[in-house]
Amino acid sequence: MKSPIQVIFFDAAETLFHINGSVEDIYLSHAVQHGFRQTSDSQASIAQAFRRAFQDASPPVFAATDPVELKQCERLWWFDIVHNVFYRVGMFERFDEFFEQVFQVFEDPGSWVLFPETHAVLVRLREEGFELGIVSNFDSRLFPVMRGLGIDRLFDTVTIASLSMAAKPASKIFEIALEKHAADPEEAMHVGDSLRDDMEGATKAGLTGVLLDRAGRHHATGGHVIRTLEELLPLVMTKPT
Repeated sequence: MKSPIQVIFFDAAETLFHINGSVEDIYLSHAVQHGFRQTSDSQASIAQAFRRAFQDASPPVFAATDPVELKQCERLWWFDIVHNVFYRVGMFERFDEFFEQVFQVFEDPGSWVLFPETHAVLVRLREEGFELGIVSNFDSRLFPVMRGLGIDRLFDTVTIASLSMAAKPASKIFEIALEKHAADPEEAMHVGDSLRDDMEGATKAGLTGVLLDRAGRHHATGGHVIRTLEELLPLVMTKPT
């Protein structure tokens, strides 16, 4: 049976690729270089503070449309999060220098690694005739990261929050992505690692939501759950139930 799905959208970070190391490792190593006083529990404290700061942050949605202004908004948004982290675990004098350096680190493709199956699965989906897109709350640093990882040409569209004035799980960002493909919601699927932002957000917008749960931590109902991107192909080749 031919699948009704014509377009497959993916989240980016932690779905197609992941950090080379961890956020707390990167923050800590660069912070120490700039005067942060490390303790035995610094790594765990930074990890906990980052989760809290990221959770408490407002969506990365900005009114700016000028590219220079937009990039500044993205930078300030992240500055607030990282400042919040070190406000909790210990501020240091050269924080501004540290932030400028660590912000650039996450724009470097070398800071990211594709999941083992990512490239092969994307190539196979394109060979099967599916249109592919990104729907992500990542900022504009996503573009050099995708180019550096060699997956940019595998996607027909990229829709990110800061350029869309909407962020997942809001339906608007999915609607914007669908318009780029001239597709109806029932013709599209979205795959991501967040139950709230990806599966629930996509489902609410009328798409088929797929949760990528590599660690097997979720028991979601009302949608599809996969453990690896390799499980996606048999899912899209038949009509979802």
